[in-house]
Amino acid sequence: MSMLTPPGMGGKYRITGDVYPRMRRPQRRRRIVLGAAAAVLVLGAAGWGTYQLVDVFSGGDGTKTTTAAGKPSDCKPAPKPTAPPAAALPKPAQITVNVYNATPRGGLAKATADELKKRGFLIGKVGNAPAALDKKVPGTGLLLGAPGATKGMFSVVGTQLKGATTKVDTRTTADVDFVIGTAFKQLDPKAAADAALTALNKPKPAPGRC
Repeated sequence: MSMLTPPGMGGKYRITGDVYPRMRRPQRRRRIVLGAAAAVLVLGAAGWGTYQLVDVFSGGDGTKTTTAAGKPSDCKPAPKPTAPPAAALPKPAQITVNVYNATPRGGLAKATADELKKRGFLIGKVGNAPAALDKKVPGTGLLLGAPGATKGMFSVVGTQLKGATTKVDTRTTADVDFVIGTAFKQLDPKAAADAALTALNKPKPAPGRC
């Protein structure tokens, strides 16, 4: 009789041999552990996906934008101007304007000069245009000046009349000729001219780089 056979038990209940049944660990605990691990992975993936969507549509940290398809773009925001270009522009009180009438209508030169003076410009010569320009300016007006006038004087005087063309000549003085053309009616309204002058003095941001 084997030593493992309980007393009083024999016959068909006798335990023989050296191989014994092994006790298996309950599978319920294993299923719980595996289920918890799977839930953690699913929640982590969902959270990461949500973060990516928010990052894409909100532009990330501000250094990237999104395209129309919702994909991140590598465009960088334009840097802020460090110095306003308007610092180099002269003020109306620093510009001398000569007013010449190139039309058949009389009195335009004086009336225009008086209005420019009210708007803060210095007035130089006033009269009829020279023969080379008389009745030969088809637009609203022509601004003539030295090459240096392109650095600011033309722009400032040009705020008073839309459509005026500019041309440089060989003069060395710092004045500007305002030649009234045949299409001229009057200077732009003062409010519109002041708004144009204000906009001219505001720095324009550089375009973004892609």
